[in-house]
Amino acid sequence: MKSKEWLEISVNVDGEAAEAVSALLNQYAYGGAVVEHVVADGVGAHDDTNELRVKAYIQAGQPDLRCKIEEGLWHLSQLYPIPEPTFMTLTEADWANAWKKHYTVLHVGKRTVIVPRWLSYMPQPGEVGILLDPGMAFGTGTHPSTSLCLELLEDYMAPGMAVFDLGTGSGILSIAAAKQGARTVLAVDIDDLAVASARENVAANGVDDIVQVEKGSLERAREPYHLILVNILADVICSLLGAGLADTLRPGGIVIASGIIDFREDEVRAAFVEQGFEVVGRRAERDWVALVARLPEETG
Repeated sequence: MKSKEWLEISVNVDGEAAEAVSALLNQYAYGGAVVEHVVADGVGAHDDTNELRVKAYIQAGQPDLRCKIEEGLWHLSQLYPIPEPTFMTLTEADWANAWKKHYTVLHVGKRTVIVPRWLSYMPQPGEVGILLDPGMAFGTGTHPSTSLCLELLEDYMAPGMAVFDLGTGSGILSIAAAKQGARTVLAVDIDDLAVASARENVAANGVDDIVQVEKGSLERAREPYHLILVNILADVICSLLGAGLADTLRPGGIVIASGIIDFREDEVRAAFVEQGFEVVGRRAERDWVALVARLPEETG
């Protein structure tokens, strides 16, 4: 039997356009879009360039779907400086391994170390090592939105916390929370591929007694949580706030929200304030911002 072929769609953009292109490709792509930083020798997390590459994959042999994507990108190009997308056909084997060459051991924050599962690394004393097989379209820590979350998690995570990870992707944030002392972590994602990827990574890290991965979103919440992680996009963060995110938090509970392009920061801040939160922390890298918001303690 002939192996399945995949079509890779690749678009080089700046930070402002990356959110819009990702949202478009997420409508059509298998597993959603992945955002990489472009450097001379591959993809890196802390280089000086502002150029991003958004990639996504669809099954080959779907000209109507390709046409929809091209038309959508053309319309976006009327608003943002977006070049023509590039398309490349990959075999199943190429598709499964094309992205691996971009990743190496990555140090984030003060003590977090992300280790691709196909590489060998011995964490040093005090380091939090995370084994990760991200698949093709899930968080690896190379994108600022994820690295900012990991840095803030080091600051706000406390042993014994109950954590809710909305849009878990590869499971990287849930694993980090578990290894930093979380009592329990519920990791959810609406994408089947993300759920499968997160479950594999959780098991590989030996934290499947702490982290439970389920398909779904806010409706999966079971208890008032101490900490909620939302590394998605500004629109989704605002939507979740409007849908009752605060109701799933304990008084004094914290939300770490990332995936916010800088020109959407004020909108997300306003959505937090409208729902009774106080924004108590901020971290930024390039065009990306992560916010920390706290619910007030009960009084009386």
